Amino acid sequence: MDITNMNKEILLTKDEINMKVIEMGKLITEDYKGKKIVVISLLKGSFIFTADLIRNIDLPLVIEFMITSSYGHGHESSGEVKVIKDVDIDISEYDVLIVDDIIDSGNTMKNIYELLSSRNPKSLKTCTLLDKPSRRTVEFTADYTGFVIPDKFIVGYGLNYGDYYRNVDHIFAFVE
Repeated sequence: MDITNMNKEILLTKDEINMKVIEMGKLITEDYKGKKIVVISLLKGSFIFTADLIRNIDLPLVIEFMITSSYGHGHESSGEVKVIKDVDIDISEYDVLIVDDIIDSGNTMKNIYELLSSRNPKSLKTCTLLDKPSRRTVEFTADYTGFVIPDKFIVGYGLNYGDYYRNVDHIFAFVE
């Protein structure tokens, strides 16, 4: 896809994203009161969402990171999920919340959910800012979802094309 001459269609503004992240943080705060929580952010895409989300969770928490890859530098998922960097702690003493930027095919979240579930956390839930159910190739539904979006290739707010556009404060699609 040659993006040099393409227009942008804004799908979610900075303010819309911010309001949803605040709402999600309040809900998670209520659901996790009295629990020992570890938030596991799936890098690289979810780092901005995770940072904003945890600032809106009014509880003590531990943050961990996993680096996964299923896209490479393209705009279609390869279907193969690779764990490039795993968490550094034993999660069996924690209530775990996996955070990702988007659930598209569902492969990444399902694979990571199954992997972390096998490590016997006290509880395990999932959170995504964006859900694109029309692209699902495996059955998976997140416990917390910000927005359900149409089948468009999107970038911004942590989502990338190649290694670019993660720093954009809104979410947009390229249109011809």
